[in-house]
Amino acid sequence: MKGNKTPSQNSKATVELQNKKIPLNDFLTMRPAVLDVWPAGREASRLEEAFAYHQNIPERKRFHLSLQKAEKTQTTLAQPRAGVCLVDEHIRLLNYLQNEGEADLLPTTIDSYTRQNRYDEAQKGIEESRKNGRSLLNGFPAVNHGVKACRAIIEALEKPVEVRHGTPDARLLSEITLAGGFTSLEGGGISYNIPYSKNVPLEKSIADWQYVDRLVGFYAENGVIINREPFGPLTGTLVPPCISNAVAIIEGLLAAEQGVRDITVGYGQCGNIYQDAAAIVSLRQLCRQYLERFGYGDVCLSTVFHQWMGGFPIEEAKAFAVIAWGTTAAAFSRSTKVITKSPHEAMGIPTAEANVNGLRATRQILNMLKSQQSLDSALIEREAGLITRETTALLEGTLRLGDGDLAQGTVRAFQAGVLDIPFAPSRAAHGSVVPVRDLHGAVRFLDFGALPFDEEIKTFHREVIAERAKTERRAVSFQMVTDDIYAVSKGRLVGAPK
Repeated sequence: MKGNKTPSQNSKATVELQNKKIPLNDFLTMRPAVLDVWPAGREASRLEEAFAYHQNIPERKRFHLSLQKAEKTQTTLAQPRAGVCLVDEHIRLLNYLQNEGEADLLPTTIDSYTRQNRYDEAQKGIEESRKNGRSLLNGFPAVNHGVKACRAIIEALEKPVEVRHGTPDARLLSEITLAGGFTSLEGGGISYNIPYSKNVPLEKSIADWQYVDRLVGFYAENGVIINREPFGPLTGTLVPPCISNAVAIIEGLLAAEQGVRDITVGYGQCGNIYQDAAAIVSLRQLCRQYLERFGYGDVCLSTVFHQWMGGFPIEEAKAFAVIAWGTTAAAFSRSTKVITKSPHEAMGIPTAEANVNGLRATRQILNMLKSQQSLDSALIEREAGLITRETTALLEGTLRLGDGDLAQGTVRAFQAGVLDIPFAPSRAAHGSVVPVRDLHGAVRFLDFGALPFDEEIKTFHREVIAERAKTERRAVSFQMVTDDIYAVSKGRLVGAPK
């Protein structure tokens, strides 16, 4: 078996990063080095054949059409997380989620070796899994299995399937899975780097994802629409809405420049239902405004709400309550889809049965809330206004640093701390921003780092945190942050001392 190669870092590395659509000839020149990294890459070389394959995929299996229908009917779709190593086992798992869990949309979660482009080790995992008759990897190694195996998955199912992973360099993975018939692809140069990797330069991951988005754009130019979804939750730990919304909008704009025509921007549940609903309202409105401002008004836009990404209670009954709580926030936010969790989150990778139970609990809540009125209130309006002001400050600060170029501005903004993500492992993030909950569980800023907020915004955050401290009869400190991180797993939202 041919070992891993490193694709020349690229024909692009000598060109200064910029938010400009890659010329088609340049893109086609880059492809051979990417496809040559692993033998299965050759299966994806004939794009015309891949376009023809997609055009024969039934409409019910096309991700963007399901999302567009849900948008028109204001229906929230349910999608789980799932992936195992072997093809037949993976097909059985997804069929079970589709048929028994009534999932509207299906995932293929990629294994950790593939996420790090370690295909030799992924191959060993496949071989050991075959010997043992069960999956020994934490996901599906799509690159090693290749295009034919991916198509076998798509053809065995009745619902659209998305590739979900966490890969800073997803070029080869995208080539193989898109040629294999997947119609949605999650990720981005920020959201799949900063929260996942320590040493990957941001310039490189943005450039690599420009390649991915140019590939998706080329599919669109040939009549095949692939949905693209930036990863909303980021680190999944007390991420203030304005930070995740700013990253989602930036990645959406970078994708649109490369020709992507269908984008789903995402958000991870923070916990306060009013803030969560407001975050989706603000994200949808502000992303649409920026798409139109930069000439991408014809892009189809949808939203995704991720159920609680933090620590879960061990007890199954309490875990179901957390799932129902997240589903309620998703329904009231009118998000296009919700990514579900299982009642076994605290114990590791869930069984298929646990995954189905999480889906069923989600479905029950969605059905009960479908016909109810929106959660309209002055609190949501206030929160949405605040989130929009904060997000706009981050976006405009980024554009200024890039002299109008969003790609350059993003790199410089992280260097300056104008963009930052709390609790991220990446050296590219300052890590100076410290979030904490207020008295009512909304996520606020204990430390703003270098975020470019005006004094009115900063004063508001300081006052609501001081109100919590007074109520809890303790000083404002980092101990509050620690308490908040563990609170949900201990049965509370706010980490108030008992």
